[in-house]
Amino acid sequence: MSDDPSVLSTPADPDPAGENLDPVAISQAQFHRAAHYISGLKAGLIDFFNVPKRAVIFRFPVEMDDASVQTFEGYRVLHSRVLGPGKGGIRYHPGVTMEETAALAALMTWKCALIDVPFGGAKGGVVCDTKRLSAGELRRITRRFATELAPVIGPFTDIPAPDLYTNGQTMAWIYDTYDILHAGRNNRPVVTGKPVDLGGSLGRYEATGLGVAFATERFLSSELIPGLSGFNGARVVVQGFGQVGAVAAQAFHAAGATIVAVSDSKGGIFCEQGIDLAQAKALKKEQGTVVGLPDSMTVTNEELLEIDCDILIPAAAGDAIRADNAGRIKAKLVVEAANRPITPMADDILAAGGIHVLPDILANAGGVTVSYFEWVQNHANEQWDLDVVNGKLKRKMQTAVDTVLARYRKLSDTGSGESATGTTGAPGLPVDLRTAALVVAIERVSSAALERGIWP
Repeated sequence: MSDDPSVLSTPADPDPAGENLDPVAISQAQFHRAAHYISGLKAGLIDFFNVPKRAVIFRFPVEMDDASVQTFEGYRVLHSRVLGPGKGGIRYHPGVTMEETAALAALMTWKCALIDVPFGGAKGGVVCDTKRLSAGELRRITRRFATELAPVIGPFTDIPAPDLYTNGQTMAWIYDTYDILHAGRNNRPVVTGKPVDLGGSLGRYEATGLGVAFATERFLSSELIPGLSGFNGARVVVQGFGQVGAVAAQAFHAAGATIVAVSDSKGGIFCEQGIDLAQAKALKKEQGTVVGLPDSMTVTNEELLEIDCDILIPAAAGDAIRADNAGRIKAKLVVEAANRPITPMADDILAAGGIHVLPDILANAGGVTVSYFEWVQNHANEQWDLDVVNGKLKRKMQTAVDTVLARYRKLSDTGSGESATGTTGAPGLPVDLRTAALVVAIERVSSAALERGIWP
């Protein structure tokens, strides 16, 4: 139910191809590439956007079930409040770091700006292994973390949501803790992704996966990819058959696509005639994996990425497509349902091969969009019907795709712009959909920052 289906990326070490997989380095590389195409972007704003507005580390003790006391570390990073309150998920995972949290907070800033919701970017997390914790321990960790967060979050300042290994129950505990500490006012908008009976929005669970389908459908209608103008008959591969991937796969299938391969953390399955998604979902619920589905061939997650298909949807790990495997991708279109599944070097290889990438800040923005709808409903004490939510989501996704395509065509025609340093053009830098999307987002945030004025 996250705003942002991001998952933990590969550790910040070079891979065999010599890439720097540090999340902050990747974020800044993508930002600077886009900045080359923005006319008149002030150098001082570049410095301002490259660092978060606020980054907080919390260390707090929790009594465990065996009566021992364990100290946990948590983070909350607010990247920007230029467009509005901070917005971004909270994740629980042993690999959470401050560096990745900061990079994902910046990504949320650009995502909110691109999809045109009045939020800035934020992110948070606790270093813990939920698979080794009881429900009671998770509740105590969450309530203690929420107590630490209480001075820095709020309905008009910074609004968390679920992320990796957190869910609606986690948000219910955070909301209740915050509400106890701030009694006497409507505190429901302090978090999104809540259970529906606590003010959560209908359609929130499906929002990210459905948004992926809406964005892809709109992009294909542009006929930018010869011979692929819609879902009908398209062969689709989905890496990551979780909340986002499974919903997206079902939406693509319902529109006429054939899902030929899906995977989870334990492996993948391939069937040339198409996967029975209902059977795959039932098997995963029963056994914890899709591997072993009758009439399918088992493949690794790495092999799955390289299957010949029309549309590839990485909806699992960050850095899944890198310089060392990008040359073997055979899809005509890659749709980033996960956050940062493609490295900058891989972007260049895919572009050189004529493979378009629908970037994460566009493709998976459905989650934060419906989180915004939830926030609006909470402030108005309303509950919108599901068809209203999905109708508004579809229009938001379509408008964002149209905007990115228009900028992509303009950048492709001109191939240059005045950079922040006053030089024209960006020699050697490819113009792709990610660059176009970031140009739109950065321009919107920088314009708002200048219109607000630099104070004092």
